[in-house]
Amino acid sequence: MQHNNISAPIIILFCFLFYSFFPSTSWAETIQAEEWEITADKITRYENPAMVVAEGNVILRKIEVVTKRKPAPQKQNWADLLGKYIVAADKKHEPEPELVTEKKILTTIQADWIVYDVDLATIKARGNLLLDIGPDQLTAEWGTVDLNRVTGSFTNATIIRSYKDIHLEGRVIEKTGEMTYRIEDGWIITCKVREGETPPWSFAAAETEITDGGYAFLKHATFRIKNVPVFYTPVMILPVKRTRQTGFLFPAYAYSDRDGFDLTTPFFINLSPSSDMTLYPQYMSERGLMAGMEYRYTTSPSTMGFFMANYLDDQLSDRNDPGNASYFKDGGYTHDNQNRYWLRGKSDHEFGLWQARLDIDIASDLDYLTEFNSGYTGFLTSHKRFLNIFGRGFQNKSELARASTLNILRPLSDGSALQVNLTAINDLREAKNQNDPFWNLPAINYTGIVPVYDTGVNFSWDTSYINFWREQGARGQRFDIPLRLSSGLPLTPYLETTVDGGIRNTSYLIDGNGDRRWSASDSENRFLFDFGGRTGTSLSRGFGINMGKIRELNHLFRPYISYRYLDEVNQDNLPVFDGVDRIGEQNIIHYGLDNFFSVFGDLDGSEYRRNYGYLKISQGYDLRSEEKNTPWTPVEIQAGFFPLKELRLIYRSDIGVYGEGIIKQSIESSYANQRGDRLSLDYFIRNDNSTVQGRESIKAGFTVSLFNFLRASYNTERSLSHKKTIEDNFSLIYLQQCWSVAFTTNYTPGDRKFMITFRLANIDTPFGFDLPEFN
Repeated sequence: MQHNNISAPIIILFCFLFYSFFPSTSWAETIQAEEWEITADKITRYENPAMVVAEGNVILRKIEVVTKRKPAPQKQNWADLLGKYIVAADKKHEPEPELVTEKKILTTIQADWIVYDVDLATIKARGNLLLDIGPDQLTAEWGTVDLNRVTGSFTNATIIRSYKDIHLEGRVIEKTGEMTYRIEDGWIITCKVREGETPPWSFAAAETEITDGGYAFLKHATFRIKNVPVFYTPVMILPVKRTRQTGFLFPAYAYSDRDGFDLTTPFFINLSPSSDMTLYPQYMSERGLMAGMEYRYTTSPSTMGFFMANYLDDQLSDRNDPGNASYFKDGGYTHDNQNRYWLRGKSDHEFGLWQARLDIDIASDLDYLTEFNSGYTGFLTSHKRFLNIFGRGFQNKSELARASTLNILRPLSDGSALQVNLTAINDLREAKNQNDPFWNLPAINYTGIVPVYDTGVNFSWDTSYINFWREQGARGQRFDIPLRLSSGLPLTPYLETTVDGGIRNTSYLIDGNGDRRWSASDSENRFLFDFGGRTGTSLSRGFGINMGKIRELNHLFRPYISYRYLDEVNQDNLPVFDGVDRIGEQNIIHYGLDNFFSVFGDLDGSEYRRNYGYLKISQGYDLRSEEKNTPWTPVEIQAGFFPLKELRLIYRSDIGVYGEGIIKQSIESSYANQRGDRLSLDYFIRNDNSTVQGRESIKAGFTVSLFNFLRASYNTERSLSHKKTIEDNFSLIYLQQCWSVAFTTNYTPGDRKFMITFRLANIDTPFGFDLPEFN
């Protein structure tokens, strides 16, 4: 017997348990059950066998009923707001909390037509079939579903995972568990595509299994570009989990004149929700296998760590091999070690009011940092990544004394601060015939400033204790206690005047440590005093202008004169640990003319102000050099010009007044817009001809988006004195919606390297990892 009821909508509730169906003559009917709810344009019921046929806009929902306490009403009077003062005996009169029930939708099934078998608790569905279970949405032409286990089989189906827009499509998809599937003749892509559009890339496979751990195991897989197979493998594993997980990242390919063929295959390891590790095995046909590793963790925005390490048994560094002669000659390398490595890392931690910073930088030789400059683990990429995460990178790659430090800071309630610093030095000098550089084990600083009652005078101190240690050469301990008083003087309403004076006592305990050059006492002391002041004024004037939205140019003029005296003390008997141990006497007057320019206007109905530039000129008159007729110091000039918000021009120079001309000079320019285009050009003149760059050098670079899908970057550093290029980098990145490819070149003396890095959307970007910039 069958009964037809036509209404819109008619709601029938049913569950996994068996429910009997009885004839009905009413036009609208509701059959209630515990967990499932169905709506449709037309519903037909059968008694034997018990089943329901629903047609037109069919929606089937699995509902969970949740019972919880009703939120307490908001307190309205002072007695309630101060309820913590009410005695405990009164709580027995408080009413019991009210319970409320709510419905939560767990699963939704939609189709044009559904047949429900009551005895088997299964459905058959066709036409715009949609199975929505929260993180996954499955669509198909038709399929069967076991309502008890929420499993089933679907034809011409697609799975869209909410995480990273992962698409799984197949001729047949079997849902084998809560989040597990088996796919026949399907493909995988991890980005959005329009309906009917050919994906830009995909992984196709004869059979695919999606595991509960979030991996896709592909058999007879092919990687396709625009549905054209370009790579085949009998087995492939891909991550399709909604969270970070272990798996291979896309490799980087390179070729170098020096290193030969170069392949890096990163492997990401998800250790926990707050930590991960990435391995970087890098094979170079002419050098061997370089092992690389990075480890990261974070527990809060202020507590995190990031460490990297590389090791290479370098075949090119064997000086006994005659075939390696050109490597040392062309590159100018001087190291003689085959075991080469670079260990670096940083960590920030907060322990209550204590703040700790750890910086590690240990290399086997200076040539390592110059040679391995580009790539996933090169110096340039490492420096940029650490700078972005911690706000601090590494020392210049040409620095011979590479410092690793542990810094601990404790601010105190009275405005003072206690700081403890441990410093170890990685000495990369090739010829170590001199004494070793000093380690600080430890350095303790206690600084602060407090007002002296209501006198307007401030008392400040910057005391320190440092234990200078090294393996070879004299070492010792230093206690440095500088004390200072400073105050402002209200001489006139038009002058800003400050004066200060202080004393400084420095004591030494010295260990000769077998150094024959040290013959002085094992304890020394130095006492200094100094005083000085500065007076100046500020003059400001606005000039009305008409430059679009800018209506006023303001000029702030600050002339000043300062004086500093530091007494002369013989310091020849003191050790030299750092610059504190040789403080030259001073008896000098400085004058300065500071100019600041800013513009005012209206921008989108609000007040607009921007710095437009500055010009600073200063010079000193050294009273100690009057007898030599050379009392004037070089004129120092600093100028900045910012005609656009995105454009910066900065000029610095020191000009001698006794025929020396320009002693040093630099011009720095940069442009950056909101689209991400950047341009920079820097010019330097140095007196130190021992540097790699020589006396005169230039640095230039740009990053520009040629089109929406193409970005180019280039930078170079060239020594004009030596007429040679120090370093040259170029990259071209082709960007598409679902993939990108980067072509990069890197030049250093003796080597030219070419690299190709391919990236697929959401496959190789775990935990913030991104395609490195090689420029």
